[in-house]
Amino acid sequence: MRRLLCFTPRCLWSSMPALFALTLALLSCCRATEYEYLSWQSDLYTGGRIYGKQPQCVDIPDDLRLCHNVGYQQMLLPNLLEHETMAEVRQQAGSWVPLVHKNCHPGTQVFLCSLFAPVCLDRPIYPCRWLCEAVRDGCTPIMEAFGFPWPEMLTCEKFPQDDVCIAMSPANATETTKTQDIKIPPSVSAIKTKIKEVKRENSDRKVILQKKKKALKLGSLKKKDLKKLVLYLKNGADCPCQQLDNLGNMYLIMGRKVDKQYLLTGIHKWDKSSKEFKKAMKKVKSHKCPAFETVFK
Repeated sequence: MRRLLCFTPRCLWSSMPALFALTLALLSCCRATEYEYLSWQSDLYTGGRIYGKQPQCVDIPDDLRLCHNVGYQQMLLPNLLEHETMAEVRQQAGSWVPLVHKNCHPGTQVFLCSLFAPVCLDRPIYPCRWLCEAVRDGCTPIMEAFGFPWPEMLTCEKFPQDDVCIAMSPANATETTKTQDIKIPPSVSAIKTKIKEVKRENSDRKVILQKKKKALKLGSLKKKDLKKLVLYLKNGADCPCQQLDNLGNMYLIMGRKVDKQYLLTGIHKWDKSSKEFKKAMKKVKSHKCPAFETVFK
């Protein structure tokens, strides 16, 4: 797959705030030599953010799972999401790895890494708007099925339409990407309940449920563990999630056991008139699952 910097006439765009999280086989990537830097203008950056400290070129570490094989070796830090330390980049980028695993669009990794680990040039180059729109349209159905909307920080109108930007080759852009039908793995538990409390625990969110729970599907959950069940939203301490802010509602909550923890993989307001809720319930009852048992680890 060939990626390039596209150059067309003129545009200014604003930078974006920091991150959201969620829960979902990395895209095969090209070598750094397959990136082509056609042109860019030094005055473009005057419309962007001002770094708190001088940007530097740093090696992309192996444990930055989202971008360590993206096709180039160095990135700008601070990045384009205003993360000033590599620890912050690791934490926030980790939440997006599952979405790349879902292969909802061939440009997902390129788009995300252009923000989390921007290629090291004299001035930062943002992703093209059309790339953002293509990734958004391909991946939003998957995100929504797990209770997450497309985040405001990735609003595509913020990105350049008629200027230097990170893109993919038009040949790849015209490929049709089918969104996978999301089915619930047999190991996933589904519960009808209310949320009692949400706490921050390191970089995670700890979701404590009300005592009264109805198990719709036990999955890997044992009945004896249902009473004291606690779920975790991995790397989600700073993630906006409207459902976790409205503790009075009844929810359909899905989770699966990874190591010794139960991870939150989906949450839907219990609303029988909602199309998304009906889809989620149908999938809970189907018990079918594609082979992505390790995606959430």
